[in-house]
Amino acid sequence: MNAQAIYKTLNSYKLGADRELKIQLPRNYNPEEKRNYPLIIVLDGDYLFEPIAGNIDYQSYWEDIPDCIVVGVKQGDSREDDLLYDEETYFPKEQSAAFYEFISSELLPYIEGEYKASNFRIIVGHDLSANFINYYLFKDKPIFRAFIALSPDFAPEMTTRLHQRLKILDQETFYYLATGDADVKALRTSIIKSDSLISSIENEKVLYKFDDFDDANHYGLVGQGIPKALNQIFGLFKPINAREYKEKVLTYEESPYDYLIKKYQDIEYFYGFEKKLIENDIRAIAAASNKKDDFYSLEKLTKLVKKVFPESMLSAYYSGMLYEKEGNYRKALIQYKSGLLLQPSQFIDKEIMLEKMYDTQEALND
Repeated sequence: MNAQAIYKTLNSYKLGADRELKIQLPRNYNPEEKRNYPLIIVLDGDYLFEPIAGNIDYQSYWEDIPDCIVVGVKQGDSREDDLLYDEETYFPKEQSAAFYEFISSELLPYIEGEYKASNFRIIVGHDLSANFINYYLFKDKPIFRAFIALSPDFAPEMTTRLHQRLKILDQETFYYLATGDADVKALRTSIIKSDSLISSIENEKVLYKFDDFDDANHYGLVGQGIPKALNQIFGLFKPINAREYKEKVLTYEESPYDYLIKKYQDIEYFYGFEKKLIENDIRAIAAASNKKDDFYSLEKLTKLVKKVFPESMLSAYYSGMLYEKEGNYRKALIQYKSGLLLQPSQFIDKEIMLEKMYDTQEALND
């Protein structure tokens, strides 16, 4: 099943009107599963929803980021009123105050009541809406954990207020800010100033990333900023790559297996959902265990794989590898043979199992 947009109309008491929504659920979304998904709220959903939803669908397909629920809020002719701020306080007023409450007290409860959304929430805005998303930072406990501000048109005092607020945040918060060298001049000047202030903050709870794109105007930078922002926000979630393997897995003070468990525990802590064990990470930990001649890690990894993937060739493959490590080639051969009756995985198929059988048989004959 491909990810498709669902169109909904939500009647808002706060706004006194209907508001159109675009919703994208993950591929193979199953409401019966005990699984929750990060929730991404996209303001300016009339034009910003598709690039966000497309990036989510593409990157999650390759397991670079988790599956997410994406909700675009269409603003159309109401945009200016939705995003207005008071000329004295520079905070939302009238309809913009109502729109602020609509997001927090109507939209979020509606989505979380209808779909399997986790409490890890991201909000995205561009231009005026990129300024508006910052107002949610000023709650005692912000309802969003990640903010993507694409070429924000900051209200007066917002730069100073952002700096003051981010300095004292006590909840892990991701903040992404972007401009381009061909951005609107006044906006770019304000954004560069904001970056100089925010980047000076020493608060380990704030994970901040700034991009200043070359040859990118006010609208073109959006296409470059979205994947960069998602990579920043979901950096911990990503599969173990060559750099992480070399710099973190191999140098970890405890065992490679312990590194794997901690990585997945950290993911659950940061994002509020449990990541399913993936084959890429299994391969990385197995390689590190073999390189370090760590039988403990390989044994623990094998038990975990058998538990998580009992019907997959992975189970037989790593069980056979463990017996090979022990020098018990007869039992290894039995495991590899049994794997022929199981389901192939992303990297392990019947051809690889046969190859392991031949190699093990040769070792037995020697």
